[in-house]
Amino acid sequence: MAEANSDNDTCEGVSKKLKDLNKDLENMIEQMEKISDKTTWMVYEMVVTRSDPALVDQLKRLEESFLQCKEEIEKKWKDMLEETKKTS
Repeated sequence: MAEANSDNDTCEGVSKKLKDLNKDLENMIEQMEKISDKTTWMVYEMVVTRSDPALVDQLKRLEESFLQCKEEIEKKWKDMLEETKKTS
């Protein structure tokens, strides 16, 4: 009689583990679907952004401005360092 109970417990334990595993797999699939959906939208937005000619022109102007600023800051920084060396 004890063996019959033991077999039932084992079967119930395996059944519970399988149900838990199934639930975990469903959650993982749902998370992967959400990630896939977000990735798809990101790619779509990237394609739309890159194919907009006005935006491309704005990005080029922004990059040029950034490079000019960077160059000016480097120049000022070097001038400041030279002045500091002269006064020292």
